[in-house]
Amino acid sequence: MVLKDILSISGESGLFRFIAQGKNAIIVEHLETKKRSSAFASAKVSSLDEISVFTEKEDISLSRVFDLIFEKQNGGPAVDFKSNPENLKKWFSEVLPEYDREKVYVSDIKKIAHWYNILHELKLLVKEEPEKPEEKTETPLDTTEQTAEQKPAPAKTGKKKSTVSKMTENPSDKPSTRTRKKKSDSETT
Repeated sequence: MVLKDILSISGESGLFRFIAQGKNAIIVEHLETKKRSSAFASAKVSSLDEISVFTEKEDISLSRVFDLIFEKQNGGPAVDFKSNPENLKKWFSEVLPEYDREKVYVSDIKKIAHWYNILHELKLLVKEEPEKPEEKTETPLDTTEQTAEQKPAPAKTGKKKSTVSKMTENPSDKPSTRTRKKKSDSETT
């Protein structure tokens, strides 16, 4: 699932979408109410893209867990996050059997189920497209006999010379447009 701009803010209910970066805060939009607000540096803001779930082998990203839930539920909503703790544990063990039962608490399972249902309701559960490998083009083995048309042109950086490089250039290389006449001591008084 693509969760790049979806955020969770500690102490706030629901999920938020990143809108812009301000000077001292980020501007976010609540996904359900569409109200915009600021999340200051003192708030604990977590991107769902960076959250992972402990398993007995290695941590699994939340987007992968959402994929597993989507497959298990056949594209439908997850279990209600207000269910009793035993039902939540049973449901989550069916979704991710190897999750670490000592480190993943019922409150974590509730959040995962709640977040999944919010994203499902808003139709934001978009699967990541696997990157297609680029097709390789055959290159000639002997590149020494390339003509001028086949040789790649040098890349233009588009940068102007800095003032430092202008100052270090040899002044004799450039024609002078005017000369200064040095004032003698008798002219200054």
